[in-house]
Amino acid sequence: MTLQFDNKFVHTFPGEMSDGKIPRQTPAVFYARATPTPVPDPTLLLWSSGAAELLDLDEPASDKSWEASVFSGNTQLEGMEPYAVRYGGHQFGQWAGQLGDGRAIALGEVVNRQGERVEIQLKGAGPTAYSRRADGRAVLRSSVREMLCSEAMFHLRVPTTRALCLVTTGEAVLRDMFYDGHPALEPGAIVTRLAQSFLRFGNFEILAATGEIDNLKKLVDYTITLHFKGFETESPDAYLVWFHEVARRTAELMVEWLRVGFVHGVMNTDNMSILGLTIDYGPYGWLDIYDPGFTPNTTDAREKRYRFAQQPSIGLWNLARLAEALAPLMTNSEVLEAAFETYRSTFGRSYQTMMAHKLGLDQWRAQEDETLVQALDEALRSTEVDMTLFYRALADLRAEGGSVINPRLRAAFYDPNPDRHQGLEVWLAQYAKRVEGDPRSGEAVKTVMDLHNPCFIPRNYLVQEALDGLAQGDRKRLDELMLALKTPYDLNAATQKFVARRPEWARQKPGCSDLSCSS
Repeated sequence: MTLQFDNKFVHTFPGEMSDGKIPRQTPAVFYARATPTPVPDPTLLLWSSGAAELLDLDEPASDKSWEASVFSGNTQLEGMEPYAVRYGGHQFGQWAGQLGDGRAIALGEVVNRQGERVEIQLKGAGPTAYSRRADGRAVLRSSVREMLCSEAMFHLRVPTTRALCLVTTGEAVLRDMFYDGHPALEPGAIVTRLAQSFLRFGNFEILAATGEIDNLKKLVDYTITLHFKGFETESPDAYLVWFHEVARRTAELMVEWLRVGFVHGVMNTDNMSILGLTIDYGPYGWLDIYDPGFTPNTTDAREKRYRFAQQPSIGLWNLARLAEALAPLMTNSEVLEAAFETYRSTFGRSYQTMMAHKLGLDQWRAQEDETLVQALDEALRSTEVDMTLFYRALADLRAEGGSVINPRLRAAFYDPNPDRHQGLEVWLAQYAKRVEGDPRSGEAVKTVMDLHNPCFIPRNYLVQEALDGLAQGDRKRLDELMLALKTPYDLNAATQKFVARRPEWARQKPGCSDLSCSS
């Protein structure tokens, strides 16, 4: 095995050249050297063969093979130049100053056989210059969640970073899971993350905030040249054209999150990818019960800034902060505001197309279908309906040519009281009238709908069951989830067992609906 490293980032930008483990401010540099801290017993727990293809890697020979040592940070290969990156960010709407990779250490950049650039990053590999008062480690529960969700999102066709593997470390990590003054030791773990780049809005914000305008220009030029093929850096409007593309990708990502019912939980600007990827899986969640006001993040439980339905608005707010950071590079910074309209129009068109696919509409009829979707939103809000099960059952109803609540649809209700189903019954009649005259067969429509409505999502309670099993030495549920997430749109032997409502016992159980940032 040979990983061919081509570390353009550390060879292009000024960096802090010490070992980078003393927490500090690092003005005028882009990164700090950050040697991973060795762990006593690295053992491979999970491996993604699909993600491994990005690095041209084969399946590990055992859970103690060289991959466990390398992807725990214990062994460095030739060409690796580990570093942690400096960035800032707006957290919950407030500027937080310098942040940076507090527990993420990049091993370097690899160019694979297809000529694609892949950054390899360890999450939980020890302290860096940006760890502040933290230990730079990660616990097993958050690592399993990130591994499962990032790979699930890839197979759901949502732009995302990837997870190559999860290594348990053999050491305990102290965490206060509920922030209630009762810290406890938990098993430690390290996830290896892969992406074309982990650059965030915050990487640009910190440079503008500290007046490092030459460095800001250097970072923008590097980003465009290396990661936005076909875009220029020399023409007078080059940065504006590029910013429009960032806005477009961000809008498309928001639509995809809404399509599958995903709630990020922490949409701070330091968690926004400049490439339009889903990045940093912390206290994320999924809509079990359809609730546009749902946020899984206990830290955000009161304000609900990052609730499901507000994610598109926050995406635009975050873009505005990025525009402020880029303004010093523009002769007339007001032209950046035009990209906000690109965001709005892209989101609007993409959302309409997405909803037409989810509902099996032959085309989008502006006023009529906006009314239809609004009525559906109100009907789903009026009772406790499982979003994922509802759309799959609606596809079955279309195939059958029905227009009333059938047993499959009824299985999507958390509340069995038929009095609360009346709003949806009215909507189904409205929907049946809308699709009258569609020349396609019911089965053909169902096929389209099923391609856009997953039957499997890695619901938080399922992941918690896997974690509970691991605590007892049983990895069966974990392996079942890893298999099911590969075919989220197919009802098959792997996914069938997970096509069900969240059980009542999981409504309030920690880890099954709400999550904290503690990881």
